[in-house]
Amino acid sequence: MGVHVQFKNVTVSYGRKTALRDVSLEIPERRIFAVIGPANSGKTTFLKCINRTIDFVASAKVRGRVSVDGEDVFAIRNVYELRRKVGMVFPLPVGLPLSVYENVAYAPRRAGIHARHELDEIVETCLRQAMLWEEVKDRLNKPALGLSGGQQQRLCIARCLAVELEVILMDEPTSALDPVATSKIEGLLEELAEKYTIVIVTHNMQQAARVSDYTSFFLSGKVIETDKTEVIFSNPANKKTEDYITGRFG
Repeated sequence: MGVHVQFKNVTVSYGRKTALRDVSLEIPERRIFAVIGPANSGKTTFLKCINRTIDFVASAKVRGRVSVDGEDVFAIRNVYELRRKVGMVFPLPVGLPLSVYENVAYAPRRAGIHARHELDEIVETCLRQAMLWEEVKDRLNKPALGLSGGQQQRLCIARCLAVELEVILMDEPTSALDPVATSKIEGLLEELAEKYTIVIVTHNMQQAARVSDYTSFFLSGKVIETDKTEVIFSNPANKKTEDYITGRFG
């Protein structure tokens, strides 16, 4: 099990506000890595550094090194190649105003794949991986926005899988979903972790404990503790971690 994503002495500021403070940690490949902590602790900023969506924030300044597969992501000239490798799933489903089929086929088309049989295979494979195929196979040409919230979120995951992906970043992916849809997403994560590295930010302590292999607790932009999830939730080394996961603060 190698290191897939690494942060080394990373500090991120937005003007005078510091969002991450000297963060160093390693994320192993093909595991689910959960990031927990109260609001404004730097969790989303952490994700944005990995696929450089932090670039969209004009005031952001990043110091330190963030690497994927040993390569410094901020030294990559073609950021779109990075984002083909590192996908992002947001709290609310962000479906394209297209058919279910075209939502998944969009990125492969942009990458130069136009043969119908190739696109058909990609669409079916990705929808199956996202555990959505059986629910939508008879409505592929219908608007994606007509799907339920949970289905749209799984469609967003299928859209990520349609490119040469290695890492999936998830920012509160089930925060807007009901318990049934949440359960389906969590089941999907366990399946995907056999092939992909998954980094999930969640405020749901039970979810982090259920689905992740490793957990990192962030507080005020600092990493307080990182360990195997079972250790974090049963025998944390830092009292601040214990206070947070037991609901004493945050």
